Amino acid sequence: MKKSQGKKSVLIIVENLPLPFDRRVWQECMSLSEAGYTVSVICPKGKGYEKSYQELEGVHIYRHPLPHEGSGALGYLVEYSSALFWEFFLSLRVWRRHGFDVIQACNPPDLIFIIGLFYKIFMGKKFVFDHHDINPELYIAKFGRRDALYRLMLLLERLTFMSADMSFATNESYRSIAIERGRMDPEKVFVVRSGPSLERLKDTPPNPEWKNGRKFMVGYVGVMGAQEGLDHLLEAARIMIREKQRQDVQFVLVGGGTELEKLKEISARLGLSDYVTFTGRVPDEVLLEVLCTADVCVNPDVANEMNDKSTMNKIMEYMALGRPIVQYNLTEGRFSAQEASVYARPNDVADFTEKIEYLLNNPDKRKKMSIFGKKRVHKDLHWGIESKKYQGAYEWLLMK
Repeated sequence: MKKSQGKKSVLIIVENLPLPFDRRVWQECMSLSEAGYTVSVICPKGKGYEKSYQELEGVHIYRHPLPHEGSGALGYLVEYSSALFWEFFLSLRVWRRHGFDVIQACNPPDLIFIIGLFYKIFMGKKFVFDHHDINPELYIAKFGRRDALYRLMLLLERLTFMSADMSFATNESYRSIAIERGRMDPEKVFVVRSGPSLERLKDTPPNPEWKNGRKFMVGYVGVMGAQEGLDHLLEAARIMIREKQRQDVQFVLVGGGTELEKLKEISARLGLSDYVTFTGRVPDEVLLEVLCTADVCVNPDVANEMNDKSTMNKIMEYMALGRPIVQYNLTEGRFSAQEASVYARPNDVADFTEKIEYLLNNPDKRKKMSIFGKKRVHKDLHWGIESKKYQGAYEWLLMK
């Protein structure tokens, strides 16, 4: 096992996205590296991230194959079992090559504690939980029931918190869950928000080609998943274009995901193909160009227990680039955006549509919201601020 004398090492395990594509985890890696830690990461392979090993900006990245995303009990069992096998196998490789003092597990799923607990019991390593998603609520959002699998989700979440020496929460709602449902000592739970990097999110000249010859553009960036509310967004486009006969608005949706092709089919069936552009997953320079061209940006996440308590990265990215926002009235969404957003009645697509139209028709309101959003991110919410909190939490942990 190779390890620099006196230099602390951290192994981060993330199953949801490859690195460096997962922005929160990559920013965490950079923060730890800047603070003098040796950082290794285990993550899945993905499109554009096929190398099994890569050293990038001093971070050792180990990637493993992963089956397609599960769609039922058997699918999830295959997916999670495969990931857990590769994560444990590669953790042994990292331990031999680089060593580590701490394992940080990033959910979903809430299974990586099994690996963390092994190293904690048998090798005396610290275990940290980086709480990205509240999986019991995510299960309800996807399947709409509180059955045996839901109760299993609660148990796995509880075991993860029980195993952790320290936990990161992305907002105060998640911190409350860690303390109340996870029964963690409040002293061990640190709020580190997924603040945007101001170095990455810089103003880019708009490209009118994205507007497809139209006066206005509505932008969206995010995962094309089943629980992202994109059916609401397409219905809003239909109301605006077909019912209200507004043919001066182009919708541009940036991102990839399991529902992308299905959403394209819905758009075509609604007669919206000429008014809705799906870019798929794109590099940062294209994403920035799209967002800086948009007159209004949207977050159509529906009102449910999961989305009400979750902070969406897209909101703060919109704000960092000065985009006025339309979203449903959700607790953490309102906390993040405040006056940079207008808020539709929860799950009321007609009201969501009206709020988009309201902003398109009021340039002065859009300008005020733009100024407020940029100021809030630059003052309170960017990663430079959160990075110091993250580094400070690790210092606290390793002094114990």
